Amino acid sequence: MLTVAVLISGTGSNLRALLDAAAAADFPARVVVVGADRDADGLAHAEEFGIPSFTVPFTHYATREEWGRELGAQLEVWQPDLVVLSGLMRLLPTELVERWAPQLINTHPAYLPEFPGAHGVRDALAAGVTETGASVIVVDGGVDTGPILAQERVPVLPGDTEHTLHERIKPVERRLLIETVRQIAAGELDLAATASAPS
Repeated sequence: MLTVAVLISGTGSNLRALLDAAAAADFPARVVVVGADRDADGLAHAEEFGIPSFTVPFTHYATREEWGRELGAQLEVWQPDLVVLSGLMRLLPTELVERWAPQLINTHPAYLPEFPGAHGVRDALAAGVTETGASVIVVDGGVDTGPILAQERVPVLPGDTEHTLHERIKPVERRLLIETVRQIAAGELDLAATASAPS
C-alpha cells in the first residue's frame, strides 16, 4: 500500500477527490497525513476522513528555507512513499525538493510546458489560445518544469472567464491525479525512471 502525504494551501478539492478515491477498498494508496502552509479550508477534508494534519504557516518563518526545514521535519515523521502538492501555492526550497524528488508530484491547470506558474489559466486566456489543459508532473527545482507524468487537453470556449475555464479544468486535474497515484502505487509508473529519462 502506497502511503501519501498531501500538501495544500486552499480548499483542497484535489485532496478531497483523492481521499474519496482512496476510500475504495481496491485503491492501492492511502493518504496518511495532510499538511498546509496556512489555516487552509481544505484541512476540514482531512478531519472528516480521520486523517492527521499539520500546519506550518509560511508567515511564521524568516526565510523560505527555514519554513521548508520545518515542513520537511513534519513530513519525516510520517515517512510517506509519495508527497503530493495539491494546490500548495508556495515554491518549495531546493533542499526539500532534493530530499523528496522524484517521489514529489504536483498538478497544474495547463498543458505544460505551456503556461507555467501561478496564473496558468489566466495566462492561457490572455494568450487567446483555443485549448489549454491539465498536467501532473514530478516537482524539480524549476517552476512547473519537471517531467510530465500525465496531461490532457481542455478546450477554451467562447466567453470563458478565468473562473469558468478553471472550473472545467479542475475535474480533469483530479482525474489525472488519482490515476497517476494509482499507477505509481500499482508499479505501473516508475517515478525514478521518469525523472532520469532524457527530456
